[in-house]
Amino acid sequence: MATDDERFLQRLLATFRLEADEHLGAMSALVLELERPGESGGPARAAGLVETLFREVHSLKGAARAVNLADIETVCQALESVLALLKRAQRAPPAPMFELLYLTIDVLRGLLDGGEYELGGLLHALMAAQQELSAAPAAASAAPSMPALAAAVAPPAAAVAPSTPAAAPEPEQTVRISTAKLTALLLQAEELLAFKFSAEHMAADLRALHGELEGWRKRWSRTVGEARAIGRAGERRHGAAGASGATRKGPPLERLLEAVERDALLAKSVSERFVQIERSAWQERRALAGMVDHLLEDMKRTLMLPFSTLLEMAPRLVRDLARDSGKEVELRVDGAAIEIDRRILEQMRDPLVHLLRNAIDHGIETPAERRQAGKPERARLAIEVLPRDGDKVELLVSDDGRGIDPLQVRERAVRDGLLAPEAGAALSTAQMLALVFESGVSTSAMLTDLSGRGLGLAIVREKAEKLGGSVTAEAAPGGGTRFRIVLPATLATFRGLLVTTAGRQFVLPSRNVERVARVLPESVQSVEGHPTVVLEGEVLALVQLWRVLGLAAPSAPSGYLTLALLTSGSRRMACLVDAVLGEQEVLVKGLGPQLRRVPNIAGATVLGAGQVVPILRVADLLKSALGAGVGGAPLPAPAAQAARQQLLVVEDSITSRALLKNMLEVGGYRVTVAVDGVDALSVLRGGGYDLVVSDVEMPRMDGFDLTASIRADRRLAGLPVVLVTSLASREHRERGVDVGASAYIAKQGLEQSNLLATVRRLLR
Repeated sequence: MATDDERFLQRLLATFRLEADEHLGAMSALVLELERPGESGGPARAAGLVETLFREVHSLKGAARAVNLADIETVCQALESVLALLKRAQRAPPAPMFELLYLTIDVLRGLLDGGEYELGGLLHALMAAQQELSAAPAAASAAPSMPALAAAVAPPAAAVAPSTPAAAPEPEQTVRISTAKLTALLLQAEELLAFKFSAEHMAADLRALHGELEGWRKRWSRTVGEARAIGRAGERRHGAAGASGATRKGPPLERLLEAVERDALLAKSVSERFVQIERSAWQERRALAGMVDHLLEDMKRTLMLPFSTLLEMAPRLVRDLARDSGKEVELRVDGAAIEIDRRILEQMRDPLVHLLRNAIDHGIETPAERRQAGKPERARLAIEVLPRDGDKVELLVSDDGRGIDPLQVRERAVRDGLLAPEAGAALSTAQMLALVFESGVSTSAMLTDLSGRGLGLAIVREKAEKLGGSVTAEAAPGGGTRFRIVLPATLATFRGLLVTTAGRQFVLPSRNVERVARVLPESVQSVEGHPTVVLEGEVLALVQLWRVLGLAAPSAPSGYLTLALLTSGSRRMACLVDAVLGEQEVLVKGLGPQLRRVPNIAGATVLGAGQVVPILRVADLLKSALGAGVGGAPLPAPAAQAARQQLLVVEDSITSRALLKNMLEVGGYRVTVAVDGVDALSVLRGGGYDLVVSDVEMPRMDGFDLTASIRADRRLAGLPVVLVTSLASREHRERGVDVGASAYIAKQGLEQSNLLATVRRLLR
């Protein structure tokens, strides 16, 4: 009979296999997309695909470590090192390397299925690829013969997957059913919410229509009274003659009065029927709403799982990580019985693993260091789950280690080009700590097999925000670090604020709306060229929702301005909207695989009689408006000044050229384009340009040579040159300085606000 530990390991391995299948499927799709010639979208797109592939391998490595699958972990570590070099070089793999990538994924899948492999040849090939990329990145071929290598690592013919122990018998009161089927049933139950909302809308329409009918009936009653008065006056005037038989009330008037009386009775009858129909509609709506809500709640409960199902892997993971690091760590878990949507738990597995790794690798000191600092040799690591108001759950991961130095984080971000020095100087402590969630920022002085690549915390924030949650880093009381993740308890429905801007309706999740306010136009002030507003004594950046979404400008508001104070993590912003229509429950509908990731849009909902309204992702709005989470709202250059300034954009990629041109034209500048350095010099010699924005990697003449040529020309020597490129290494920045570039901006994470701010500064 299986022991408790064996059954626990079986459950853990089953969970890992499901997760690993997803990672391997994503890896195969990414390698296939990278290999398609001419379809990668240029160097920037290829670099993005390599970054995503790197993340998948990184996550699979961590999951394998959690279940002690050393072979999978070892292969992932070797593959991750190769991808790290490609990521640093901002390029796709060389053509000969694709066979090696496919073979590596096949081996990982075989290891997942329980196969046995001789991994020496594969690991040697991956190490050779790493050495060639390090020695000559542009010409790496990476590979011994793939057929020979495939034969070397192929599993023996007699190898078979280990047999699965028989499961314990289930109680008669339970039925085994796959979670996929339960999820399908839940989705069908969620679809009923649309009928619930539609029934409420129709009942409200009936009430409004009944109100209009009742108003008409009252007006018609006055008309009936007037007609009767006219009839009585006619009878009095002709009373005497009528008594003698000389005259009488004419047939037309009698028919008119009879018609008026009939219409009055009909209006009264219709009104009474409307009252009955309206009452019945509201009763049916309440009954339908009750049944749908109860059905959905019951279905949700079938998929609600306690946090313990996610946290059960934590003690073993912490023990192994601490042992490998030579540290002593005591783990405390509280609130594991709190339940949350299974779909959320599945998505939070990787973020939790990353947080635990970071705590042990970066935060917690060795026993000797802790003794020297006057701390107990055994460190404390705590995971707490707390219920929050508004159907939310809070996950806290804290340690009593050395903590995060916000100044060090800021310096690293500035050194790596993720933050301008002048912008970094204005950051608060909370904003500096928020930089640890940016991809590429790491406080580790050394690259290890656990961390140091500046990727883990970016994945944590990405996952949390995708689920409609938020994550913040704080200095824990008494020393150490605390990460606070706030998540919705369920994914299906939430409360949303319905707003309008530029004649369109949008939904803002209520959990991200701190408050709604109305202010006078004179309350808006300009601070360092950025619009701001003071709410409750705090100066907040102010942005216009229509501008962030790229919509046509609405008519100028008259009277008060309507603002929604938006929050996501530690970031806050006042958002100007045309009107707030109210708060209501909304059902989230996905946009489909073709629109899996649309900037600023989290999904859609159906309101009333089939009206589709986009649901906004507040985290994206803040990024778009505030620019990488720091600084104020972007503003176009003053129109009168910008209209007189002519810029030249030099870029060989059509897509990047159009993007840069659009960014600068939105700022009010006149823009001309050139396809490479040779074309740019020809255009510049015609005169009339105030600044050049250029890519670096171009045919015929690259951006470095173009800048050097401009500085060598006496007529052009003073022209500001901004290099915008995917080459973000320190060596490339130093070369940009050497040839005389005025500014150097990395394409990765390029924000319109940063580009316009740089251009405005150079044109002062």
